[in-house]
Amino acid sequence: MTSISLRTHLTYGEQANREIGTLFGSELWWRDNYSVIWHSGYELRPRYHPNWEPSWRRSGKDFFSVEDGQPCLLRAAIDATRRADGKRVMLKKILPEEGPYELDISRMFSSPELAQNPRNHCVPLLDIIELPNSGQRLMVMPFLRPFNKPRFQTFGEFVAFFTQICEGLQFMHERNIAHRDCTANNIMFDPSGMYPQGFHPLHINRSQDFKGRAKHYTRTQQPPRYHLIDFGLSRQYTSRRAFDRPLRGGDKSAPEHKDGGWCNPFQTDIYYLGNLVRQEFLRKYNGFEFMNDLVSEMTHRDPAKRPIIEVVVDKFAHICESLSGFKLRSNITSKRDPTLFSVFRHARQATRTLQYIVLCKAAIPET
Repeated sequence: MTSISLRTHLTYGEQANREIGTLFGSELWWRDNYSVIWHSGYELRPRYHPNWEPSWRRSGKDFFSVEDGQPCLLRAAIDATRRADGKRVMLKKILPEEGPYELDISRMFSSPELAQNPRNHCVPLLDIIELPNSGQRLMVMPFLRPFNKPRFQTFGEFVAFFTQICEGLQFMHERNIAHRDCTANNIMFDPSGMYPQGFHPLHINRSQDFKGRAKHYTRTQQPPRYHLIDFGLSRQYTSRRAFDRPLRGGDKSAPEHKDGGWCNPFQTDIYYLGNLVRQEFLRKYNGFEFMNDLVSEMTHRDPAKRPIIEVVVDKFAHICESLSGFKLRSNITSKRDPTLFSVFRHARQATRTLQYIVLCKAAIPET
């Protein structure tokens, strides 16, 4: 999965009389470059092979019930398999007109000097594929999963998540790089531990072969590493006191963007992160009152009154120290869940907690 916007309109010569279930116009480009990508060491799913024949024509099944009937409608990215080891990866077109500094920033954070730093949570750049036929270049990155799918089960799992993302954003800010789009769509995690058998790249709760549900561990059993992705809007400045024109990404609610004037992108990053917690946790789940004050500061209407990332990290550390082991291991319940359903979740989590304690699993999962 990736944060790139879905575009489902007719593109790349798509024909209006396209047979249902067959390639969309946005997929034809990948089919046409299948061989070059294959010779570069990566293999697209069978759907994009130049000689692909839809399996449902032979089996009589509905196209939406079989693996090769699942279209990828991302405008500039697609999943693939690295032929050398069978590892699932993501291929993303380099679009200089939309992200002029994305490749440079990705290369910098994937350099030997920075790649091994445990505080670096920028998605690694694994490879670059040159496509001479089209003049296009593709970035190869790990295949990741949305940060909140599956949902968090304990407050300790949330603490581990927010700690890592604050750490990652601080790592960027220390180098005078503002992400400028560190929103929900651009925070993901490495699923290799939680999903050792993988999952389908488009229907992420299904198995890779599309024949059942994807089996997985919990975040406490197999702690994941979270990543910041998509540096298309990111910029490096001479200092963190910089001002720039606003660039609206996934979260368009930043107060300073509504004013239309120049703003400090580092302060906007703080807003994005605080608003993510507000939208994805405080408003959806019970028991996150301990984050109210910090989130209010991070999303202050006056950007100058928001804390810098170092202060956020420090204040969050103090908040964590105030949380008991019982709280950290407690089950997170949705505000929309019926009472009976919440009781069931609490009972199930109580059983898991006993298992975690016996197995010496930390209340705050560490990678």
